[in-house]
Amino acid sequence: MQIPIVAGILLCANLAFAAPGTAMRRQRAAERLTERRVSRASNTLQHVDDEFTVATQNDTAHVEYSSNWAGAVLIGSGYKSVTGTIVVPTPKTPSGGSSSRQYSASAWVGIDGDTCDTAILQTGVDFTVQGSSVSFDAWYEWYPDYAYDFSGITISAGDTITMTVTATSKSAGTAVIQNVTTGKKVTHSFSGETDALCQTNAEWIVEDFSSGGSLVAFADFGTVQFTGASVNGGTGVSGATIIDIQQSGKVLTDCSTSGTSTVVCEYTS
Repeated sequence: MQIPIVAGILLCANLAFAAPGTAMRRQRAAERLTERRVSRASNTLQHVDDEFTVATQNDTAHVEYSSNWAGAVLIGSGYKSVTGTIVVPTPKTPSGGSSSRQYSASAWVGIDGDTCDTAILQTGVDFTVQGSSVSFDAWYEWYPDYAYDFSGITISAGDTITMTVTATSKSAGTAVIQNVTTGKKVTHSFSGETDALCQTNAEWIVEDFSSGGSLVAFADFGTVQFTGASVNGGTGVSGATIIDIQQSGKVLTDCSTSGTSTVVCEYTS
């Protein structure tokens, strides 16, 4: 499998529920990034299951499986900006899950992290559910540094969120989250990063991230649809590799592309 972050260990998540704050996010992001780096070192191109091809609306997409990434990845060169817009889903406890357990997922756009493992520039939104309580966090990161929560922005289910990362060089760039529904926009600028981007991967991803050295319990996120998916302000998702999450022999997502600028991921379990 091309995605180098496919390895994951099954979950044991016993975090106390709260709207995940900066300290908690930094801790779990550090663990998540460590998990990714370890996985890349030991599981590059490892298949979770057989690959196959499916016909999409405009292309034949190559489908691969990962334990933690679902979505679409372009592999090429010169990727300097990636954008996508989602409507924030209402996460649910998966069928057969416990209302006392916390479940999470994350939707994000990024540059690198597949065939390039030196750095990832990414930004996105986490969604978490426990019982009848849900929470959302907007965040940014430049791997291998921690992920950080944006301040000054609130996100609710049903909000339209545009995510954009822009690399102004291989060691600098910006991460932008815009809540189109509320009109609020937040930006973080990076500069002088010691871990350089390759600018060879562009992605639109729903992730089952890691905490405590294992994957968190994956939330039933319903459907996440990235619209207006673009690279460098123009090129869309045509020719992207499709990734679906498979854990313990069970496929949990069904992702596809539609047209040249839409990526759709559905929770299927």
